[in-house]
Amino acid sequence: MSNLFSRIKNAVLADLNDVLDQKEQKNPIALLNQYLRESELETEKVRKLLERQYALKDQFSREYQQAKDLADKRNRQAEIASQAGENELYQFALNEKVQFEDRALRLKESLQNVTNQLSELEQKYEEMKHKLKDMHIRRMELMGRENVSRAYNRMNKVLDDHSYSNHSFSRFTEIESYLDRLEHQVNSSYYRNTIDAKIAQLEKQAAKKQEENISI
Repeated sequence: MSNLFSRIKNAVLADLNDVLDQKEQKNPIALLNQYLRESELETEKVRKLLERQYALKDQFSREYQQAKDLADKRNRQAEIASQAGENELYQFALNEKVQFEDRALRLKESLQNVTNQLSELEQKYEEMKHKLKDMHIRRMELMGRENVSRAYNRMNKVLDDHSYSNHSFSRFTEIESYLDRLEHQVNSSYYRNTIDAKIAQLEKQAAKKQEENISI
């Protein structure tokens, strides 16, 4: 039975890895973004744990100070009761003093442990934030290189006629042909209008010269 479960587990893991590999090949940046979001969530969880640790430290500190103050108070009360000859009251205050001292000692140790753990958590949290920032920077670098790669790929695809084997002309070839036709039309219209204007000017000059000769 255990072998069956192991085979099922391995098959599921293999399928999952295959899906991840296909996803990575299709869009590696999207998969990277997913990993970064998961890392951000983990970092946020650590931040919340850090806040809880701060609150726990404050609570231990308050409890320790309270137990210490009560131990000092019972110590003074025991001295007063002893001086007054109130043995029963003295014994009660003395027992209370011992209990509060024991509690204060235990709380002091706990406070020290929490403080040490808090320091370690702070260091780990800062490391996580730095690593997360570095990963964001690396993602931007990868995105920049991927954009350049895609741009070159797109330009080569457009500029290379062979990539459009199913078409008579590439897009740029069609545009260039259109520009050639348009330029020819514009030039023809320009020269035609220019020649008409020049001929009209010559005719006007010839008529004027003829009138001058007649008048003479």
